[in-house]
Amino acid sequence: QVQLVESGGGLVQAGGSLRLSCAASAYIFNLNAMNWYRQAPGKQRELVAGISSGGSTNYADSVEGRFTISRDNAKNTVYLQMNSLKAEDTAVYYCNFVKGFPPASYWGQGTQVTVSS
Repeated sequence: QVQLVESGGGLVQAGGSLRLSCAASAYIFNLNAMNWYRQAPGKQRELVAGISSGGSTNYADSVEGRFTISRDNAKNTVYLQMNSLKAEDTAVYYCNFVKGFPPASYWGQGTQVTVSS
């Protein structure tokens, strides 16, 4: 069973930066989208950023211009560079890999990001 291992979360002051990483424990063939979601206490999980196999990216309006998603296909790894962090970015961040065929979706265990104001 493939697992996604996240790293890079932690505590940072408002205005600071963090870089999250998520790597698969084994190589996944036909990997399509790689995404980052987050869930704050009492709120639903939301899509933060996504990147397609071709490199196209999309971002939530709340993080556009501050966060950058990137991927290393050879390593089955996705990154999320988070700059100008705000208190409202505090949440558990989850990576998600979507496989094309046969279809499958993998989730990381989550990493806590806390931004102090």
